[in-house]
Formats: sequence, structure tokens, C-alpha cells
Amino acid sequence: MFTQLIVDLAYFLNTSSRYQHAKLFFYNLLENPNSRLKSYFDVFMICLVMLSVFLLIYEIDNKLGESEVLFEHCVISLFIVEYLLRGWLCSDNHKIILEHYEKAKYLDIPFRLGKVAGIILSKKIQYVFTPLALIDLLAILPSYRPLRILRVFLIFRLFKLFRYFNSIKLFANVLSSRRFELVTLGVFLGFLVFIGSTAIYLFENPANGGQVKNLFEGFYWAIVTVATVGYGDISPQTTGGRIIAMALILVGLGVLSFLVSIIVTAFNEEMDELRENSTYADLNRFNDFIVICGFGRVGQHIAKQLEKDEQHFVIIDTRESNVLKAKRLGYLVIHEDASKNGVIQRAGINNGARAIICTTGDDVINVYITLTSRHLNPDVRIISRANNQDNVKKLYQAGASNVIQPFEIAGMVVAEYIGQPVAFEAILGIIREESHIIMETLCVHPGSFVEGMSIAEIDFEQRKLMLLGIISTNPTHQKHKNSYPIKNQHFYFNPESHFVLRDSDLLVVIGREYAIDFFRDQIEKSRLKRGRQR
Repeated sequence: MFTQLIVDLAYFLNTSSRYQHAKLFFYNLLENPNSRLKSYFDVFMICLVMLSVFLLIYEIDNKLGESEVLFEHCVISLFIVEYLLRGWLCSDNHKIILEHYEKAKYLDIPFRLGKVAGIILSKKIQYVFTPLALIDLLAILPSYRPLRILRVFLIFRLFKLFRYFNSIKLFANVLSSRRFELVTLGVFLGFLVFIGSTAIYLFENPANGGQVKNLFEGFYWAIVTVATVGYGDISPQTTGGRIIAMALILVGLGVLSFLVSIIVTAFNEEMDELRENSTYADLNRFNDFIVICGFGRVGQHIAKQLEKDEQHFVIIDTRESNVLKAKRLGYLVIHEDASKNGVIQRAGINNGARAIICTTGDDVINVYITLTSRHLNPDVRIISRANNQDNVKKLYQAGASNVIQPFEIAGMVVAEYIGQPVAFEAILGIIREESHIIMETLCVHPGSFVEGMSIAEIDFEQRKLMLLGIISTNPTHQKHKNSYPIKNQHFYFNPESHFVLRDSDLLVVIGREYAIDFFRDQIEKSRLKRGRQR
């Protein structure tokens, strides 16, 4: 009966959305490194830990008032709740129960609740003995005032900061990666200190006229000497003791040099990963940013414009020279291959990325990046560069929202305006941002006065505007020249004077901002006026 009750409870928890949401909330609060909620909680806990440590230090020479004691009790209560919640999150007990229960039913064997309870208990005990869980537990002990000796665990309050400082965690991970070398060095150092402390006690005991009264003082002296500190409170008096001191100093220098080389080597090998982790952490602060894959000439111009528009972006590139150039400019950059699923995923394609821009000089790589990005996020906007006309269709099939051909566009501009130097200079001025003229798109709304008019009838020159082109989905326009396909649309570059505008066409015009705004207002007012007349 009790076993069935436990199984029913496990099924209930497995299907309860409220339970799942609660567990997800506490996971994001305590464990999820990509959660903004965790970053706020970490800052709060850092402040709380530091205040509690200062309070315990203050208590050494002063008596605490009621408010200080209440604060200490609140801190300890929070530490206990956090400890229990982390123990709860370390494993899904109901899933373990259901897994073994369904396995027993499938194999038609008895379901042993005691065995499952043992598995759950072993997982909890395994968590309790992890380094950070032990620190959490020991950080609570100094609050038990009747045992003053427990004050020694005050230091674990400070160790608790390891949970909340990512940089400290990274440092610990670097040291952990060199565990074998550090353990080997530690064993050697232990033997060295043991031999040194024993030898100095034999030579420098009071019977021989020395200052080392017991083995513990010999141990203390050996540690100080190996560390090359040399306080001078215990100094060898005999010839044998001085020989031991010289040997320990020389060996100590070698040990310290070896230790420094291990740590420096580990950090050099991990430095790129540390920088990338820092970049990923910076991206987590943004809710809206753009991923630029490739930092060549095109990518550099895009990044420069985005920076001017104060938009957040991150660059992904495999070339060392491009990465260094982006870092010198102060951009967020990841030195990786953007076509790999893990790279583009960690860059935030499902967590804040608004668009992916593929600007590498290789169409094949752009196709791979597009395929990867579209697979990871079906809704993200992907703008890809194509150097070869034959690859445009492939990029659209891979999932690109828009495909840009920079060389073809440049050729069309030069060919079309080669005899019109004023227009040519105007376009270059806009691209180089050397003038107050801007480029804007205006929609031909149904019912507006421009609907059904030809380019010649609108007279853009009289309106102090220049028409660069028209974007349209209307198939009636496809007879015109200079048609440039843009996924279910066409861009008609520098259309002829007899080109007739249709509903939903987009006019790409160049001119001063107030001239463009005036023309937009005329289109909007004529649409509204005709709507009222109907």
C-alpha cells in the first residue's frame, strides 16, 4: 500500500506543471549559468556572505545586539534553505522511482522500493560530499554559539564565494585540469618537508645546543624554509643544521618554480576558453543582438555600422588575424568555426540573437552556417553573402531569409550610373556616410495617389528625391530589366520611366530626411482621404 502511494506520488509529480515550473525556477535561480536570475542571486549572496563574515568578526570583541543576532539567524536560515534546495535539485527522485517501477512492470519482476530508496540516498550522499556542498554545510556551523571551537569554520563562509564568482570557478577549473602534476608536486613536497623537519630536529635539538624543541617546531621551520620566507625566529646553530637549511632553500626554489610553471602553462592553455566564456557571459546580458559570422571586409563594414547605430553584436571567425583585429576594435569576438552546432548555439541563437549574418568569403561555408542556424532556430532571420550567382538558390534552400551579392550589386551601380557622376557620388556618399542624405523605403499603400502611376508621372526629381529601385512581388513587373531576385521578391534597380507602381511595392529612394518624410506623409494622407471617400 505504501509502495503504491509512493509510485502514485511520483506519477503526479512527473505530470504536474506546477511542480516542474517550481523546479525550473529554482534551477534558474541556483544552477543555470545562463540565467539572468542566477546572476542577480549571486550578487545578493556575495553581499550577504561578506556581511555575515564581518558580523562574526565584529562579535569577537563586541557583544551583538538583538538586531545583529536576528540578522545572523536570517542569514543562516537562508544558507540552510539554499543547501536543501541544491540537494533537491541534484537529482529527480520521482524519475528514478518511475524508471525502476516501469522497468519492473515490463520485466514482470517485483518492484523493490527499498532498493530504489538506496539509489536515491546514494545520489544525495554523493552530492553532500562534493567540495561545494561540504563548503555550504561547513559555512553554517559557525552559527552554533555554544561551541566556540566551531568558529574555525568561519573561513568556509569565504570559501562559499566560490559558488558565486565565475572567475574563481574558472581558476579552480584550471587548477583541476593540472591535478596530476599538482598532486605529484604535493607528494614530493610532503616528503621534502618530512625529511627536512626530522633532520633539523636531530641536528638542532636543545641537547645539541639548537633552538628546535620538538618535532612540530622542526616541521614549522621546514615549511618556512622551503617557502623561502625565513622569519628568522628559528635559525640553525650547528653545521649539520645549516647544511640542511641550504639544501631546503635550493630545493624550495625549484619546487616554487615548478609550481609557477604548472599554473602558467595551465592558464596559457585555458586562456582562449576563458576569454570565450567571458564573451558568452557578456552576451547573456543582451536581449537583442546580431551574430556576424566572418570578419572580412564585408563583416568589418557591417560591424562598423552596427556600432554606430549602437546595436549589440558578436563576431565569430576562425582566422587569427581577423579575431585580433576585432579585439583591437573592442568588439565581442569568438575564435571558432560558426558552422559547428555548439558554437552558434552558445553564441545565443536561441537566447537573444535577432539575426545571423553570414559574411565569410566562401559560399560553401556560408551554406553550412545557414543550414546550422536554420536547424537550431527556424524563426531567426538569416542574411547571407553570395559571391557566385549559382549559389544563391542553394543559400535560399539552406534557409537564408535574404541573400546579398555584393559584387553584382557594385557592378550594377557602376554600369547604371557610369554616365551620371552626380548620382554616382551621391550613392557613394551615402555608403561612406559623407553627407546628410539618407536612403529609405516607402510603401505603395492601396488607395494612395502613387498606386497606378508610372515613374515618370511621379517626377522624383521635382520632389528632390532620387529613386534607386523598387522591391516588389507583383509578377507583372518581371518584364522590366535590371531585375534582381530576393526570395519571393524582385529588386528592380533604376527602373525605366514607364514602370507602373502596384499595391505593396516598396520604393527605395535617396534624399534628405525631411524630403522623404514629406513624400511619405503625402502617400499616407492620400490613402486615408480615399478611404474616407469610399
